[in-house]
Order: sequence, then structure tokens, then C-alpha cells
Amino acid sequence: MVVPPLLRAVIMGPPGSGKGTVSARIIKHFGVKHLSSGDLLRDNMQKRTEVGILAKSYIDQGQLIPDDIMTQLMLNEIKGLDQYNWLLDGFPRTVAQAEALDKECHIDTVIDLDVPFETIKCRLTARWIHPASGRVYNLEFSPPKVQGIDDITGEPLVQRDDDKPETVSKRLQAYDAQTKPVLEYYRKKGLLKSFSGTETNKIWPHIYAFLQTKLPDVSQKDAANPR
Repeated sequence: MVVPPLLRAVIMGPPGSGKGTVSARIIKHFGVKHLSSGDLLRDNMQKRTEVGILAKSYIDQGQLIPDDIMTQLMLNEIKGLDQYNWLLDGFPRTVAQAEALDKECHIDTVIDLDVPFETIKCRLTARWIHPASGRVYNLEFSPPKVQGIDDITGEPLVQRDDDKPETVSKRLQAYDAQTKPVLEYYRKKGLLKSFSGTETNKIWPHIYAFLQTKLPDVSQKDAANPR
């Protein structure tokens, strides 16, 4: 039996595009290792590693973390995954990061979640939370019984700063400016596979069918032992 080559994939999509949900489904069905730059950063900052302390100093000043720091962080982690299929999330974010990644390994495919910004704005700005319990409401899918009030305690709901319309617009514009060149970089290499739509559940079957051409579905057998 011929062993298929290991998959080296990247997932891209603006905040609120359903990237977390899609990544979780890819992990479940295809047993890939998921490497999120955000999770890795938080972990390093929590453990106060050298890179973590350095990264935090930029974040605290409201600056973007320089390419070389992010690249070093991610490539160190990738080196430990050479026996596995993997999916990168949140990296590369710039063309310089993509070029540095190319020097280390060959990327097979880049999954791009192409969700209209208007859809994302509605999705994110519809989210309200009850701060004390962490209960989350969505005005579209799971609204509170009384607008602006927590169902259980009757206390007022709040909107996180991140979910306020003006902040969401800024985040989407920043993503667009930063990421367009990276999408273009992979498009020219013939690696970009865009999946368009407004609902994750409708986009997912297309992503699943595409990945099935590359990997077997392990969720039926034994998801505990990814290759």
C-alpha cells in the first residue's frame, strides 16, 4: 500500500468567518495537528518564555508582532510535527512570513474562507454576553428572552469592545490590508482554494469533499491515532 505524502495545509479567513469551527471539524474528520498562532502566543506569554515576553511587549504597545518573532515561534513548533499532517491557523499573516515558511517546508494547499464582510459584521455585532457567567447570546441565533437582559439572572448584557460595530469594521479592514497580499502570493503558486458562502454549515461540505481527495476520514475509524 502506498502511503500518501503528509498534508501541509494553511487555513485563512477574517475574524468571525468560522475558521475555528471549520478547523475543529478538519481535526475531527482528518486527524490533523492544528497549530494556531494565537494559541501558541498565549501559551508562550503565559509561560513567560523569551519569545512570549518579547511578543507581549509589542502587544502591550498596540503594535503588530514583527515577522521574524512570529516566524521563529511557528517554525520551532512546526519542526516537532514532521511526522504528522498539519493545519496552520493565523500564520502566515504576511508575505515575508509565507516566504520564510516556504524555505522550511512545502505547503500543499491553502484553504481560504471567503465570507462577505457584511455577513461577518452582522454575525459579530449580534453577540452579547453576561459578564458574570460568560453566557453568550446571539441576537440572530439565540437571543435572550428580553432584549439586553440575561435570561437567568435578569442582569444587563454587555457587548465586548471587540464586537462593537466600529471595532469589527477596523478589524476587518486590518485583516484585508494585511492578508490580501498573502492570498495573492498563494494564488499565484496555484495553492489557494477559496470556499465562498455566508454559512459555515453550507461551506463545510465543500471543504470536506476537497480534503477527502487528500486524506482519509479518520473519524469513522480511530480519531485518537492521527498519522
